[in-house]
Amino acid sequence: MLITERAGRLRLVRNGQLDPQPIAGLPAIFARGQGGLLDIALHPNFTQNRLIYFSYSQGDISANRTVVARAVFDGKKLSQVQEIMAVDQLKPDAQHFGSRLLWLPDGTLLMAIGDGGNPPVSLNGQLIRLQAQNKRSQLGKILRVNDDGSAPKDNPFINQRDVDPRLFSYGHRNIQGLALHPQTKQIWSTEHGARGGDELNLIIAGQNFGWPLVTHSREYFGPEISPHRSLAGMIDPVLVWQNAIAPSGLAWHNGKLYAGGLVSQDIKQIEISPQGTVIQQTSIPIGQRVRDVRSRDGWLYVLTDSPNGQLLRLRP
Repeated sequence: MLITERAGRLRLVRNGQLDPQPIAGLPAIFARGQGGLLDIALHPNFTQNRLIYFSYSQGDISANRTVVARAVFDGKKLSQVQEIMAVDQLKPDAQHFGSRLLWLPDGTLLMAIGDGGNPPVSLNGQLIRLQAQNKRSQLGKILRVNDDGSAPKDNPFINQRDVDPRLFSYGHRNIQGLALHPQTKQIWSTEHGARGGDELNLIIAGQNFGWPLVTHSREYFGPEISPHRSLAGMIDPVLVWQNAIAPSGLAWHNGKLYAGGLVSQDIKQIEISPQGTVIQQTSIPIGQRVRDVRSRDGWLYVLTDSPNGQLLRLRP
């Protein structure tokens, strides 16, 4: 297994043992605040082309952005590193980079990009989070690209003027969970609210998920962000955690959805009806901040985020 460490290290676990030497060949990474080395995903044809894809923050505290790159991995080091997507707008501070990567069955790649940060972080004289509603910007979006970073010809906004052709959905704050249902192929996400109001969403191509015009969360300093919980033309969340769990990591396993929680230090086991509504949810206590959840070979693999972070294996 390949594991990213936020500080900018890529690690290899083989047969349950962590290789003491990080994998060489990563580009320069801005590791500060919420920035660093983020997600990683193997190309669907990895066994033939040896390509891995990874997201990270690039720049410095005054000008930085989310980048997605690919490289050839020979089992020991990376080579032929190539940026395939970099957010156009440089931003200040070190918040809300996203970023989850998810391959779809057609061989295209989804990238979740954060909105850039909380007040007072601004861009061009306005709060940066408003970029989530700007369809020219990649901030606060899910993007869909081919494996070389180009825009697929069937993307929902491909022929619209003044819209990024890679745009798949918009109005997102900071997605840190992205998962594909193995049977229905529906795309599900978990998204951080500010103070409360974390969301589980069923992602629909071309749709607006509301942030920050519609939200159940409040400013960290107290007042409402918006009076609206729902608006025409915007997609409502399937589930809202009014008491923040700080969701991170999302996986389907044996017909149920498993969402990690950083603040709640647990995994939410969520049963969803065929109509896409939540039947019930239960908690699996972990006792550490849960950064990622993956399903493989009948097990749940859980990555925790703490000074003594662990890779755990569970059978729910």
